[in-house]
Amino acid sequence: MTDQYHRLPGDAPRRAMVLAAGLGLRMRPLTLTRPKPLVQVGGQTLLDHALDRLASAGVEDAVVNAHWLADQVEAHLAARTRAPRTHLSREETLLETAGGIRKALPLLGDAPFYVVNSDVLWLDGPVPALTRLARRWDPAEMDFLLLLMPTVWAVGYEGRGDYHMDPAGRLRYRGGDDIAPFVAAGVMIARPDAYRDLPEGPAGNAALWHAAEASGRLYGLRHDGPWFHVGTPDSLAEVDAQVRQPRVRWAEP
Repeated sequence: MTDQYHRLPGDAPRRAMVLAAGLGLRMRPLTLTRPKPLVQVGGQTLLDHALDRLASAGVEDAVVNAHWLADQVEAHLAARTRAPRTHLSREETLLETAGGIRKALPLLGDAPFYVVNSDVLWLDGPVPALTRLARRWDPAEMDFLLLLMPTVWAVGYEGRGDYHMDPAGRLRYRGGDDIAPFVAAGVMIARPDAYRDLPEGPAGNAALWHAAEASGRLYGLRHDGPWFHVGTPDSLAEVDAQVRQPRVRWAEP
């Protein structure tokens, strides 16, 4: 028998958080009059891509936070007629990733949940990425399970990577001028109690990930399909074309 904090590995989350409150500064001028989550790629908005993938994974309720042009996000959610059920978490002050999740905890419940950034887009390999995360998730070992993308195949990403991963999936953040082979893909499963003690106000996920890494409870899973970061207006056409007809081969398992 399991409780809400010790669920069987592979027991898929039924709730999710979609992070959609950013200002989208690098996407201007497109985001001067619409929030970045409502930018269209491949025939639908980034927000709908995220929500549709969550619905396909069995998510029943998704919380979407909003700050910049929040009325537009609220209207878009109200117009959706398909799963999952959506709940708006409006932020009068931008709370960043962890702060936004902490504010939304009453809507997310007491069980582990998915978190998806609305400025990334992925295509699935043979098994959907969210399903693979749920099968790998084990709350007895993990506070966070991050989907990782090999930097060499990450479209729209030009950084130095985020993490090294050992054979068991435990993560180590790159240090100093190091280069890491994986970038955090903006998709994860998280334990709600990792956020409960945060003070109110802005806070980022990175500090929580560092704490989980120090205690050996930060894990990763390599994505086995194409992944795109929609960062600038110049990259939008390329990502749109690849989403419609992918040219990036699946990463090796």
